[in-house]
Amino acid sequence: MTARVTTLPNGLRVVSETMPSVETASIGVWVDVGARDERAEINGVSHMLEHMAFKGTTRRSAQAIAEEVEAVGGHLNAYTSREQTAYYVKVMKEDVPLAVDILADILQHSVFDPEELAREQQVIVQEIAQAHDTPDDIVFDYFQEVVYPDQPMGRSILGPAAIVESVGRDVLAGYMADHYAASRMVVVGAGRFEHETLVQLVGQSFDTLSSAKATVREATRYGGGDGRYARDLEQLHLILGFDGVAFDDPDFPAMQLFSTLLGGGMSSRLFQEIREKRGLAYSVFSFASSYTDGGTFGVYAGTAPDDAAELIPVMADEMLKVCEAITEPELARARAQLKSGLMMSLESTSSRIERLGRHMLIYGRPLPIEEMVERIDAVTPERILALAKRTFTASRPSVTALGALGSLEPYDRIVGRFG
Repeated sequence: MTARVTTLPNGLRVVSETMPSVETASIGVWVDVGARDERAEINGVSHMLEHMAFKGTTRRSAQAIAEEVEAVGGHLNAYTSREQTAYYVKVMKEDVPLAVDILADILQHSVFDPEELAREQQVIVQEIAQAHDTPDDIVFDYFQEVVYPDQPMGRSILGPAAIVESVGRDVLAGYMADHYAASRMVVVGAGRFEHETLVQLVGQSFDTLSSAKATVREATRYGGGDGRYARDLEQLHLILGFDGVAFDDPDFPAMQLFSTLLGGGMSSRLFQEIREKRGLAYSVFSFASSYTDGGTFGVYAGTAPDDAAELIPVMADEMLKVCEAITEPELARARAQLKSGLMMSLESTSSRIERLGRHMLIYGRPLPIEEMVERIDAVTPERILALAKRTFTASRPSVTALGALGSLEPYDRIVGRFG
């Protein structure tokens, strides 16, 4: 199924995929702004703005926004990442006009009422506290700080509580005016409607967007190092990471396959060796995170503190073995996992708009599924071997540990395991 793209006179792009066999539709807006675009003194403002967009406009109160969507059985949500902010609605096919109107309203006419802001600041502070109470979640924020020290990419998406509580209405309104411009936004849709209908609705509703202000993102600079955070926990949460690849890197598909075969499922090397054979961790997996100008590769494991001394050598050995040889069956399994994930995502309108929105902001066009599959199939074992060797030798490791640290070996010894 081919995606269609239309650019409106104001620069706003509309992209959609029609799905005649479903009864629903998902409509979203992807904005090319995230936590990495914030100055240090307003860290967390992108996420706060995402919250406040639902808290009242010149036409609707916060309660009215929720009631109108739920009155038709719809679902409204949003998220903030380090490079993007997304707002989306899922509704029945006949309610697409309402979905577009709601999104246009909250993204153009939010009032940022001071009383609503004060309440939502406390909600976000509770969200921050909840994240800190979830060690297997917050350890990834700590990892980001270790990998990208003293730069926007290394800061928390939620921001520090003190900054969240101090940001005023004018800061929010100014940040939205600077970044929520037509040229930096994409309206995406998937489901049972016609592309022309969506274009007409968007053109009528998104009519007061600002012009883009000149902004320059600070380039990501991989740092690496050692971050250890002692806490009285039942488990030690550990991440061992390295410099990765950007979305447009020719080795992006190879990195996805590399991560999948190393630690992407129950048949992966890490899961089999660390959990199934040795019982050293309940949860162990690898991940490859990419950005527009960089990325990270890493392995996470949650283990008993006394097992950390054994875990690190085993983890390092399994990672280095990928540099020596990979088998055709395990590469075939990794390919099948990635391709099945793509195909299964076609069955969901929500998954489709996620893919469309991200692709438009990253690549400037929606990548056809066939092209993505071809890229996966084109990766050879030799390319993965070369990528693995480069990953483990071109940058020093990033070690991040949260919990009881007593049996975790020194950073220099971990570095030495990778030569």
